[in-house]
Amino acid sequence: MLTRLQGGLSAIAATLLAVGLVIIDLTNRGFRGWWQEHPLTTDVTAGVLVLLITLLVVDQLVRSRQFNDRSRAVAAQAAILMAQARRSTEAVSSVLGGSGDRGAASDEVRTYMMMLLVAAPVLIDPAVSRAFLEQAQRLGGEMVRALTAVTKTVDPTTVSRVRLDDALERLGAASTPLLQVLDFEQFIAADGGESQ
Repeated sequence: MLTRLQGGLSAIAATLLAVGLVIIDLTNRGFRGWWQEHPLTTDVTAGVLVLLITLLVVDQLVRSRQFNDRSRAVAAQAAILMAQARRSTEAVSSVLGGSGDRGAASDEVRTYMMMLLVAAPVLIDPAVSRAFLEQAQRLGGEMVRALTAVTKTVDPTTVSRVRLDDALERLGAASTPLLQVLDFEQFIAADGGESQ
């Protein structure tokens, strides 16, 4: 974000410099005379300014497009991870409720953790997606804790689902700012139709 701001300020500064030179050229006869007496310097300065402005504006456009594309990729990763998080949480919750298959729940949690490992490099950089990643890791920890407690406990209903549900809710809240860049079709495609 900071480099985008610096690039934008550089483009504005170069444009203002060019506009300032034009204004001085139009209003100051001595300044204009100096430039007329030095045509090579005038041409080189004008060429460099035009090139600088062009490069800075094009750089800003390319960075903006890359940022938008990256935002969509991060949002798609978040939507995919949210869908698996819901599946995994439901499987673990059903085991905690006494009606689920622990092996199937373990497979869902394992899949979630693998997806989390794959998504981590994409999610680690910006602060908003890093907050989502941290909540996703917490949810993974809660699912593993719950399954471990079920293994050690004879009665799975003695393990509370409150922490698990709270972790999933926090993950959903952390995903909201990321998912805003997706339109409905993109969200459904990334989500796999899980949230309908």
